Amino acid sequence: MDQTRYWIETLALWHAFRSAFVFAWGPGDPVWLMALKRLFLLLPLGAIALGYWTSVLSVPTILVRTKRKTFVSLVLVTWWDLGRATFTFWGGALRFVLQLAVSVLGTVQVILVGLWVMLQELVMMPFRMVRDIGTNVLSPGTPWIAVGMTFVWCVFEAIIFTYVMTPLVIDTLSNIAGRELTEAGVRVPLFLFMFFIVLGSYAVLSNLTAALRSRNVAAIIKIGVVEAVAMSVEVVFLYREFVDALVPWFAQHASRNFDLGITGTLLIGGFTWLGVRSLSWFLFASAGTPTILAIISGQGVMGNPGGAPPAEFKLFSDGFSTQLRTEFEWAALEGQKLLDAFLVPPMQMVAAALNFVTMMCANRHLLDLPLNSIQDFKDARTLQAELDPANQQVAVP
Repeated sequence: MDQTRYWIETLALWHAFRSAFVFAWGPGDPVWLMALKRLFLLLPLGAIALGYWTSVLSVPTILVRTKRKTFVSLVLVTWWDLGRATFTFWGGALRFVLQLAVSVLGTVQVILVGLWVMLQELVMMPFRMVRDIGTNVLSPGTPWIAVGMTFVWCVFEAIIFTYVMTPLVIDTLSNIAGRELTEAGVRVPLFLFMFFIVLGSYAVLSNLTAALRSRNVAAIIKIGVVEAVAMSVEVVFLYREFVDALVPWFAQHASRNFDLGITGTLLIGGFTWLGVRSLSWFLFASAGTPTILAIISGQGVMGNPGGAPPAEFKLFSDGFSTQLRTEFEWAALEGQKLLDAFLVPPMQMVAAALNFVTMMCANRHLLDLPLNSIQDFKDARTLQAELDPANQQVAVP
């Protein structure tokens, strides 16, 4: 029994491998030296031991194998692959360190350049916004400038009429309510009322213009009556106050007993209303009022169908988006390279060791070496299919 154990240990180089593993494990060595030994020696030593033991076990099977020359060639090739995988594993550590340094430097560069470009984008964003708005304004489409000017003008008129009409409204409502009202409580609802009055005046004028354009006599008469009533209300209650403010100026250039009278007051107020409405209508209200009415009625804003599509505002420029996409692609590629540099060398050692086992059992290699990337790693299903005897191309002994 002792003789059998002796010969088994001798043929298996048990003591030599055990001493080698103890040396590679490095008990009692400094931490840095122990780490280097375990990192660079354990995996190659394990692969060499497995390759040696499978080679020794395969020697007796040469007598019963049908393709002896092929088997011997496979043994030599497998040892060659193991030697190449060992040096690739050692060199792969240096390659991984270099690749890691390149990736870290590249990442720092990408971060710095990205921050600089981001800062430029934030600085240039208002200018691009103004450029896009200017392009949309100059291009055919919705007249947003006219809409804005019409809205601002209605607010402006409402503010003026609110200031002018506040004393009269306070007196009237105080007499009706029987108590004194404050200006703060009257001006807000009065402003809203005046705003709707002015905006409604432009709405009636817009409908009258559309009726004249279509030559619809019935609509012209109906809307003309409404416009006349609206003009009368605005002249009597609003523009009359402006005329009253001009009476002292008229009196300076007339006799001392100057009396404008109700007819003159209303006539001047009517001309004032007509002038203000005409100037604002032909300048901007003719283009802005239909759009406001379309928004109020829920019909939507329709631009010019024949015009060019408006420029879409983007938060970041196309150049920045392209550069960002390029940097992401670079990061993905660098990550793939770093992963290959980290995984391929040790996996190549494992593949070389497994080839010894499959070479002894199936007279063939399981994995093709060298492995260049993780894409060359075969999944479990592929390996199972290749290990199935029905799929083997070489006959087993």
